[in-house]
Amino acid sequence: MTAQLPTHDKPFQGITLDTLASQLGQWSPDDTDQLYAIVDMGSNGIRFSITSLAPPNTRLLTPIFSTRAAKSLYSALEKLPDGKQVFPSETIDSVATIIKRFVSIADKYNVPRSNFLILGTAASRDASNAGSLLSAISEATSNQAKVHILDPAVETLFGAVMGSRSCLTKVKGALFLDLGGGSVQMTWVDTSLPNYEISAARYGQSLPFGAAKVIGVLDKANDNERHAEISNINAGVRNVFLALCSKFPKLQAAHKEGKDAPIDLYMCGGGFRGYGSMLKHMDPISPYPISSINTYSVPGSFFRKTKEMREENERYEGKIFGLSKSRRQQFPAILAVVEALIAAVPHIGRVTFCGGSNRQGILMMKLPRDVRESNPLHMLAQVTLDEQPLFEALIRLFESALPDKLDAEMPTIFNLGLGPLFVREIWSNMGYSSDINSSFALNSATTRNPECPGLTHLARAILGLAVCARWEASLSPADARLYKGLCGIADSHCKHASFWALCSGVMANIIALIFPVMPQPAELNKAISFHATLDTSHKNDKEKITLTVNVDAEYLVGIDDKTLDKLTHSLQSLLNKKDDHQSCKVTICKKSF
Repeated sequence: MTAQLPTHDKPFQGITLDTLASQLGQWSPDDTDQLYAIVDMGSNGIRFSITSLAPPNTRLLTPIFSTRAAKSLYSALEKLPDGKQVFPSETIDSVATIIKRFVSIADKYNVPRSNFLILGTAASRDASNAGSLLSAISEATSNQAKVHILDPAVETLFGAVMGSRSCLTKVKGALFLDLGGGSVQMTWVDTSLPNYEISAARYGQSLPFGAAKVIGVLDKANDNERHAEISNINAGVRNVFLALCSKFPKLQAAHKEGKDAPIDLYMCGGGFRGYGSMLKHMDPISPYPISSINTYSVPGSFFRKTKEMREENERYEGKIFGLSKSRRQQFPAILAVVEALIAAVPHIGRVTFCGGSNRQGILMMKLPRDVRESNPLHMLAQVTLDEQPLFEALIRLFESALPDKLDAEMPTIFNLGLGPLFVREIWSNMGYSSDINSSFALNSATTRNPECPGLTHLARAILGLAVCARWEASLSPADARLYKGLCGIADSHCKHASFWALCSGVMANIIALIFPVMPQPAELNKAISFHATLDTSHKNDKEKITLTVNVDAEYLVGIDDKTLDKLTHSLQSLLNKKDDHQSCKVTICKKSF
């Protein structure tokens, strides 16, 4: 769906999918200046950020500075008798002043003007006098900053697709949506497809049902007009979904299979994040242990509880974390879009709320494909070439402690890509007590590397629990509450996920007992092996897990049987206390290899 861009060509450049490559340019690791300043003139607010793309952490999109001006461009639009919409002169002056301040901040950070980008979205496309706004911005910045007006398909690419994608690793197939103030974008993303991002943007569609725009209609409408607007939203979302099904066979197949193939959703934009914040406020895991809405995830059954969310918005008088006053006023409009989506997609799997936006999306598209598709988690562990053989050997050893019968969908340290990070933590803080390290493991999991791509809420929970168990999970009352919350996050994704995270930590504890210092790969392979079995034949669906650790007797010299028995009892107690439906036996066997 293509909108008519403003015809004023001097102060701005319009970006379409066809002109994208030539207008954006491509990042290079050899560039002298690696800081980029982006202004996103969204319909609900104007956001500004400075980001570092410096190697080797390019894919992390490291944030340097960020701020927001609470200026709703869509609310500022005035409708003329002929139906056209215009920005009033005071809005034009105010926005130009805001942009001028942002340019000044970028100058203080030594961001070159060539790396300063201004993006205009739905409100800028809709205003018939957008040229006056863009000219004012150009004049305020001494003609050194041009506004890039985004075609709806490009806004889908930067926001719904790559903005969300920026905070994730691989996505095997899901609907991606972006709800801003003036429009909502919807498309299908499958990272296994060639040029998936362009296909997603080309076949995705933008609908004029942004939160600010819809609430402006609903607040002024009578009952008949309100019903007509809701009907338009429902029809629009349904038609886009069916159109996407016709373009993407995998989505069509899932739609036909119904409840046997639930469709996952990834949602960004202030409107959808507002709904996510309400869900988090009402989450059964209370208090929810991670503050950021970025990668907060819920099952479809909870996502569908719009009635409860509407009632809470109307009833609750206090501050709801993550929901501004204006967002709560727009909540009926947000619900209208969410309910249209629920009606159009009857079998929703998991819904994940993403923190990315046009600002991250445009930077992702400047990166070479191999960089933007790389796993950002690998950068966090900073594994050197000398360390790599040991890390790989340890990960193989840990994977052997997971039974063959384990559900392939079970999230673990390893299939989440957390293996190198987990190995790095095993020998960290060895000079501190188990109590301190258990607490540190849980608390750092929720706060470390804020907004880091790939460190989802699930990944943080699994990593925190595993490292905590490596120190036998010795918890204070305050930490016990955090521990329970992280277990809840893990288990909300897959039953018993927290148990298997703790199992990995238990194995790490044993390895650290045998090797107080990080070993060499050959030494590791000689000294220890794991074997795990999973028996599901017991009554009452109780699973019996046996973890056997075979250790070369040479490496147990000086560690008496009493110490080993005490450790295995402690570790078994930790695992068996976690889950009534699973029993675990840990055995350490002395062997002569």
